[in-house]
Amino acid sequence: MALTADVLIVGGGIAGLSLASALSSEYPDLEVILVEAEQTLAYHTSSRSARQLIPSYGPPQVRQLTERTLDLIREFEQELPEPILVPRSFMLVGAEADVTARASGAMQRISISEAESLCPQIAAAGFEAAGLDTTAFGSNTEALLQYHHTRAEAGGCRILTGAPVHSVQRLRSGWEAGAGAHGVHAAVVVNAAGAWADELAVLSGVATQGLRPYRRSAAVVNAANPPTPDAPMVAAADDTFYFRRDDAGVLVSPSESIPSVPEDAQPRSEDIAELINRLNRLTTLGIGDVVRSWTGLRTQAAHGLPVVGFDPEASGFFWLAGQGGYGFQTSSGIAELASRLIAGGETDQRITGALAPQK
Repeated sequence: MALTADVLIVGGGIAGLSLASALSSEYPDLEVILVEAEQTLAYHTSSRSARQLIPSYGPPQVRQLTERTLDLIREFEQELPEPILVPRSFMLVGAEADVTARASGAMQRISISEAESLCPQIAAAGFEAAGLDTTAFGSNTEALLQYHHTRAEAGGCRILTGAPVHSVQRLRSGWEAGAGAHGVHAAVVVNAAGAWADELAVLSGVATQGLRPYRRSAAVVNAANPPTPDAPMVAAADDTFYFRRDDAGVLVSPSESIPSVPEDAQPRSEDIAELINRLNRLTTLGIGDVVRSWTGLRTQAAHGLPVVGFDPEASGFFWLAGQGGYGFQTSSGIAELASRLIAGGETDQRITGALAPQK
């Protein structure tokens, strides 16, 4: 079927859906189509989130986008029967040098005794230092994704699932893309393809941005001594683990960052077993059986920032990729920024300059 649009968004994760939501609601005169290779939206990394938004996490530009995302989500919540955000502090523990290096923005230094009172399970670990971000939130990622899905379609966005992009060609009048059984002509193609972003660029004849996917696994486990429901999420400042209370037990992760090819990443049982052994040595959680486990891909550029903006050489090709571990916590702020860039609105040049695709 031949379709036309002003904007074609490739990728139905949190990045693509957030942009579709922003464009369709804020710029109703633009015709928007979103295509997703899988039959289900947000199938890959976006469905495998830690569900924590941390204002003190990431470089300054990311922290600014996180604050804006939190403000926007609070606005979205006014339209919903239940909140998306639930207060849940974030605590870093570890060596003094590691905590000092990671404690930024909204994070405050606390004593080890204060840390142990917030999470007694770490008392036996002998950590030197701790920091606490009380402005962090747990997030209902399913509700946020559904909100953007509903808002996008209500604004007229057409969403096509099971439509992998197999061809993209630049024409004088824009771009011609083959997505599943559909042919789509669009003035702008948005590359929100996650781990496949550089592959989509190659398919489109556009220079890549050096984006690399990295594995990050997690599991929900049973624990004899779980944290209380109001306990903070706890992370090692040297990026060797994190854990928090979950409705089904305790969510744990080895916080690994292992280079990967773009794929439907699957957990490795040995990684989860090693993590459980480590946490049972360091804490009094008393972890037992694994309830379920998963692995997602966190895709990022070498500079560690998202890549957002029009390609400097391929007219009409827009990058919305490389969010790394900041996907949900920056999603609405980045979507607002990206929609303004696409529609020709005003933006903060300090942010757009830092995130702009490189030549």
